Amino acid sequence: MKAFRLDQLEAERAANDGAYLQFVRERTMSVGLYALDAGSLDPQQPHQQDEVYLVVSGRASITVGTETTQVGRGSVVYVPAGTAHKFHHITEDLRVMVVFSPPEG
Repeated sequence: MKAFRLDQLEAERAANDGAYLQFVRERTMSVGLYALDAGSLDPQQPHQQDEVYLVVSGRASITVGTETTQVGRGSVVYVPAGTAHKFHHITEDLRVMVVFSPPEG
């Protein structure tokens, strides 16, 4: 078993000065914590993996392909592999759990 605390993951991510911290990598999936501060721009490009986002805190909009929706704590968004997607209009610091399948990278 692997168990994690969100506050510890956030501290580790911040200490490494990165927007993304991968903390699980297995044969069929990887999981990370993605952070975007209010007002920032999301630099993501389409990924080769399917993704699931779980918003753990913050508020923003996300556009996936041609569809846009607002997200906040508790929102879950599926992004198919190869689909353009971006968070935008980030009004509160955004912290998002990201699951990639197969693993990213």
